[in-house]
Amino acid sequence: MSALVKRDFLGRYKGSVIGITWSLLTPLLMLAVYTFVFSVAFKARWGLEGESKAGFAIVLFCGMLVFNLFSECVNRAPGLILANPNFVKKVVFPLEIMPWVALASAMLHFLVGFVLLLMFCLVSGQALARTLLLFPIVLLPLALLTLGTTWILSALGVYLRDLSQVISIATTVLMFVSPVFYPVEALPLEYRVFMEWNPLGRPIEQMRQVVLWGRPPDWGDWLAQLALGALVFAGGFWWFQRSRKGFADVI
Repeated sequence: MSALVKRDFLGRYKGSVIGITWSLLTPLLMLAVYTFVFSVAFKARWGLEGESKAGFAIVLFCGMLVFNLFSECVNRAPGLILANPNFVKKVVFPLEIMPWVALASAMLHFLVGFVLLLMFCLVSGQALARTLLLFPIVLLPLALLTLGTTWILSALGVYLRDLSQVISIATTVLMFVSPVFYPVEALPLEYRVFMEWNPLGRPIEQMRQVVLWGRPPDWGDWLAQLALGALVFAGGFWWFQRSRKGFADVI
């Protein structure tokens, strides 16, 4: 599987002039744009004491890393099987590993961004707490949820060719209704309840807690996320295995 992950990660930059450097430039460019729009134009704040534009950007970037990890896999999911028709026709090839490959590739992009985040923190003078070592634990429920969702969407994408367009719109909406650009506390009380149904709300908040603010996650919330992630993981794998029998006929 490592060969597939390497091919997937490097393949998207094949033929480009600066190659893998795009994995650094793209998040930096988007961070600069979002920071200007929300902190300068809209005057958004995280409510932190002595908050600067650099501090706003760091908190924003942390949320973007979590969202991008999920959205990269989900946006690719509907075309994941369609993009590899040769694998479908090989009976011995385990198609179920394709979502694992997509997640591993997205995780590599996440780690590149995470190193940048830590560098931003050091340059800006922000202390790094030991709780940042908990970030893999915080991401575990999200990884299970992402894998399960990717299995479901990749199977559906074989039969419903318009699904990729729907998912693209849905993830854009999800980005703006998640606490990526604003804290949950900025929402009126009557709307905060909807954040409980947002699968990215808790992971984004908990990532900021352990990496930037030196606080451990709420373990009760984490266990609830883990249970949900495990349920979607199991359900997604079941659905994929049930649906794969018709892939060769459709492709």
